[in-house]
Amino acid sequence: MAQSNYDLLVIGGGINGAGIAYDAAGRGLKVGLYEMGDLAGATSSSSSKLIHGGLRYLEQYQFRLVREALGEREVLLRMAPHISWPLQFHLPLQSKLRPAWMVRLGLFLYDHLSKRNSLKGSRRIAVSADSPLKDHFKMVFEYSDAWVDDARLVLLNAQGVREHGGTIRTRTKVVSAARVDGVWQIELADQLTGKTTQVTARALVNAAGPWVTQMLAKLPSTTDKKMRLVKGSHIVVPQVYQGRQAYILQNSDKRVVFVIPYLDRYSLIGTTEVEYSGDPAGTTCSVDEREYLCQVVNNHFKKSVSVADIVWDYSGVRPLIEDEASDARTVTRDYAFALEDDSGQTPLISVFGGKLTTYRRLAEHILERLGPYFPEAGGCWTENSQLPGAQQADRCLADVQQRYPWLPQSIAVRYVHSYGALTHQLLAGKASIDELGIDFGAGLYQHEVDYLIRNEWVMQADDLLWRRSKLGLFLGSEESARLADYISTVV
Repeated sequence: MAQSNYDLLVIGGGINGAGIAYDAAGRGLKVGLYEMGDLAGATSSSSSKLIHGGLRYLEQYQFRLVREALGEREVLLRMAPHISWPLQFHLPLQSKLRPAWMVRLGLFLYDHLSKRNSLKGSRRIAVSADSPLKDHFKMVFEYSDAWVDDARLVLLNAQGVREHGGTIRTRTKVVSAARVDGVWQIELADQLTGKTTQVTARALVNAAGPWVTQMLAKLPSTTDKKMRLVKGSHIVVPQVYQGRQAYILQNSDKRVVFVIPYLDRYSLIGTTEVEYSGDPAGTTCSVDEREYLCQVVNNHFKKSVSVADIVWDYSGVRPLIEDEASDARTVTRDYAFALEDDSGQTPLISVFGGKLTTYRRLAEHILERLGPYFPEAGGCWTENSQLPGAQQADRCLADVQQRYPWLPQSIAVRYVHSYGALTHQLLAGKASIDELGIDFGAGLYQHEVDYLIRNEWVMQADDLLWRRSKLGLFLGSEESARLADYISTVV
C-alpha cells in the first residue's frame, strides 16, 4: 500500500463530520477534515439549539432513536457544560389535538426510556394568574431537555481534532477522489484562491450533510440511498415572556413549535418543515414561514408578535433519509450509512441523516464500521471525554472574575459561555480593557478577533458574527463593516 497523508479524510465540517474526525483522532488515527465553507456553516448552525430526545418522535414509534437521544443528553452536558445546560419545557395541553392521557403516556416514556442523572422528570404544574399563556390554557406539563450552542459544539469538536494531531481545513472543497494504488487520491480546491492540491488517505468519509448525494456523484460509488431535503426556519423576536422556561406549542397541523429564551433578551421560535429542492446554501425564511410561526405563538400567548417584530431569522436544510413518508413532519430523523470498498481496502462510508443530539453516537458507529480497516486504532472513548474548555459555567465565571476584575461582567459572561476554561488562554498577559485593542462594539475587541482568527478558523466577518458568536444581533451595520475590513487585512 502506498504511503498516505491521512488514515482518514472527512468531507464536511458540520456536526457529523467534526464528531467523526474527533472520535477518529482520539483513537490514534491521522485525520484530515476538509470543509468547503466555514465550520457549521450550513445545517449545523441552523438548528433549534437543543439537545433533546424528540418527544414528538414517540408518536412515530421511533423508540430506538428517542432512547439513544435521551441518553446522549447527559453525555453532552458533561462534555461541554460551558455551552450547554438543562432547560425546562412547558407543554400547554390542547386536548383536541392530543388528549391528556396521551401526553402523560408520552412523558412517562420520555422519563424512563433512558437513565437520567442531572435532568428532572416530568410533572403537571399549576397555571397561575400571571402565566404568559392565554387564559383558556388550564393544564400545563413540564419536562426536561437541554440547550446547546450548536455552532460552538461543532467548533469544539474541531478543536479537539487539532489537539489530537489532526488537520482542519476550511474554505477547501473536495473536487474529486479516486482509488489509486491502494489509497484514495483526493483533489482539493482552495475556495479563496482557486489553487488545487492533492492529498491521499486510506479511508474516506462523506459527511457532507445536504450535499452528500452531490458528493457521491464525484466519487466511485454505487449506493442507492437517497436524501430528502426539508427546510427548517426560525425567527428571533423580543422576549415574548419573562422566565427561564421554554415552551413546546402544539399546532392544528400536528406539528410542534418551540419558544426558547435566547440571549437574555429575545425569544427563539421554530421550526418549520418545508420540502426543499434547491441549493442548500441558498435557504431563506419565507414570508409564509414567518407568519406561520408568529401565528402559532399568538394562538398561545397573551403577548402577540408580528412579522414586524422579527430581529433575525435563519433557515437550514435538514438532510433526512428518504423513507417515502408522505409528510415532511414524519420523515425519520434517524441516520444510516453506506459502506463501500475495493477488495477490502480504501473504504468509502457516506452518512445519511442524523440530528445534533446523536452526533457522538453516530461517530462511534462510523468508527465501529471502519474498525476492520484500522486494527491499530483504539476503542470507543468519547463518552467520558470533555471538549476543549469544558468547565461548569458558574465555577468558570467566578474564576475569570477573580483573575480579571477589570473585565466587564457582560463580557466575562459571554467569554465563559463561549470559551469556558480557554478564556484564560484568550486573556493571557492582559491586565486592562485598554490592552484588548480596537473596540468594534458590543464588547468585541481586537484581541478577541485576533484570537478567533488564530485559534478558531475565522476567515470572514460572518464566521465570527453568526457562528463563533451571535454578535451580529448587537453590532450595527457600520460596526460590522468595520470588523469585516479589519478581518480582511489580517487573514
